[in-house]
Amino acid sequence: MSTETRLGEYLRARRELVRPADVGLPAGGVRRVAGLRREEVALLAGISADYYLRLEQGRDRNPSAQVLESLARVLLLDEAATRHLLDLAAPAPRTRRRRPRREVVPAGTLRLLERVGIPGYVEGRYFDVLAVNELAQALSPTLRVGRNRLRDLFLDPTEQAMHPDWPDVAPKIVARFREAVGTDTDDERPERLVGELSLASERFRTLWARHDVNLGRPHVTRMLHPQVGELELDMEKLSIVGTDRQMVVLLHADPDSPSGERLALLASLAASMGPVSVPDDAAARAGTPQGISGE
Repeated sequence: MSTETRLGEYLRARRELVRPADVGLPAGGVRRVAGLRREEVALLAGISADYYLRLEQGRDRNPSAQVLESLARVLLLDEAATRHLLDLAAPAPRTRRRRPRREVVPAGTLRLLERVGIPGYVEGRYFDVLAVNELAQALSPTLRVGRNRLRDLFLDPTEQAMHPDWPDVAPKIVARFREAVGTDTDDERPERLVGELSLASERFRTLWARHDVNLGRPHVTRMLHPQVGELELDMEKLSIVGTDRQMVVLLHADPDSPSGERLALLASLAASMGPVSVPDDAAARAGTPQGISGE
């Protein structure tokens, strides 16, 4: 998909989410479109209706930053969404489409996961699980090397059942994924993933069409574990220096809290059962050995 098409799709999607009353326009009369009309957006942004139409249709390739910022104001975009709009309009260098690259987790990060003493895993740029420690595997059955967090949250009923806040979590993870993809058009991996999820999940398809980006970072996640019950865990995401946006994800709780005590119980249960093996097919998909690995 070209940059111009992506820009037009984004403008159209965001326009349809803004109600006339949100920008001080009367809502009376029969409206044939969801949200604002093109003419209304153009009027409020101080540009001609024909010029705005050309932007939505991808026929104008060089909108100025001033025009884009005016459109962002009319479309009620926050800072992250405005930055995304400006990025979409920036000319992209012509590059050959590349094959998906194998993501390698640094050895020091793998050692950290082994020693940290709380559930932890490494998440790739497109939310693939690249490495995971034993306590994280005990926490969630889908936290396995080779799995994809976005796919599991939308297609795996077991994973959804573990998240009582799933209806609230789903829009946020889709928005974070769109932000992670950004304006890259030369990597086939996210394109295939979006296509797969759009066909298999109506909820994903609806959320993807909104073009939301960065609806806030997760700080607390609630889980219903089949053995120890409800857990309310702080979630920390730490960037790994020297990688293509890999993140260490750590889950923890105050040791004296009910969730901290249940997490300690889970650690005891996991220790008594021994190491959790990674299915061969998952390890093969990731191109990594079983267990905590990335090299």
